[in-house]
Amino acid sequence: MLNEFHRTADAILASAAGGEPRVPGVVAMVSDRNGNIYEGAAGERVLGGGDAMTTDSVFALFSTTKAITGTAVLQLVEDGRLDLDAPAGTYVPDIDKLQVIEGFDDAGEPRLRAPKRRITTRMLMLHTAGLGYDIFNSTYNRLAQEKGQPSVIEASKRCLMTPLLFDPGEEWEYGSNLDWCGQVVEAITGKRLGEVFEERIFGPLGIVDTTFSLNDRLRQRLAGMHSRGEDGSLTPMEFELPSDPEVHMGGHGLYGTVGDYMKFIRMWLNDGRGPGGRVLKSETIEMAVRNGLGDKKVKMLPGVIPSLSNDAEFFPGLSKSWALSFMLNDDTAPTGRPAGVLGWAGLANLFFWIDRQNGHGGFWATQILPFGDPVSFGKYLEFETAAYAVPLAARAA
Repeated sequence: MLNEFHRTADAILASAAGGEPRVPGVVAMVSDRNGNIYEGAAGERVLGGGDAMTTDSVFALFSTTKAITGTAVLQLVEDGRLDLDAPAGTYVPDIDKLQVIEGFDDAGEPRLRAPKRRITTRMLMLHTAGLGYDIFNSTYNRLAQEKGQPSVIEASKRCLMTPLLFDPGEEWEYGSNLDWCGQVVEAITGKRLGEVFEERIFGPLGIVDTTFSLNDRLRQRLAGMHSRGEDGSLTPMEFELPSDPEVHMGGHGLYGTVGDYMKFIRMWLNDGRGPGGRVLKSETIEMAVRNGLGDKKVKMLPGVIPSLSNDAEFFPGLSKSWALSFMLNDDTAPTGRPAGVLGWAGLANLFFWIDRQNGHGGFWATQILPFGDPVSFGKYLEFETAAYAVPLAARAA
């Protein structure tokens, strides 16, 4: 049965990279608790460039960075150095300067007021602090277009100083929350976020090709970015995140390989253990994977900037919640993913799941804009469905 899954997965990747419309290239992997049970690659790193996509290709990981930042936050909670429910301004005073925006006056100026309560790190982890993204929020996009609010891609301290869309704790809105979590980690440790990752997460897990600062060694294996036209065509783009960023953006700034990310997924499958030591305590894992939103629910992400995102949602019509830096599906998904599985995505159509109950997880990586690409997202869902069709006994074999 496992060989059958390999054949099916290989066929899905081949059809993704060889169909019409197509993806330029893709890497996908599945792991159980012991190691990868599937590794595949198809297509090219850059469409028409002649270099085949390989399993060690390097990707801009975008928002799949968030779960790693969340892990660093949880480590500080374990250490007793961070209280999730204390005001985040205790650690990063600048966050207390953010005001709530209530629209624009007749002159087009933002109408701002003080928030009713202070932001906590828990709110940041749950995306309930009031922060958004211009990609998915029209108010932020107007601030960018009319008031020069810089994009988070700039990776600057200035890009973090955005107004709040609502009073902290009152709604769920996907945004720059984990970038602020990264600032909390840096303030407590006195180290840059990438250094914390290297010492406390990457080292114990044997992660060697993941970084905030892309270097020549990794650039040689870099998968190029592509834009999808309305006619389905693909065009290679000149795109690279800042190689020496002012801020290590905990929400999206990492480059890395799928193989490295599978080591991170296995740590979550194994109750916080890695080959080089424990990254998180099992009780921390159990706390972190629970729904933290109460009755609030994850919403569809509207494609406010069409070149960067389509309207996008996992499993439309199914209820979704949020744990401490992961989405949770509240019901069984059409792919076979049971309720309570961890997962999320990255802007260039990267997707992952972590099923602690059944002991497996997977990652699908492409480099295509806008997000919610019908081809990449659709083939990812086929890939996940194929993984869930494999009996558990075959996985352990």
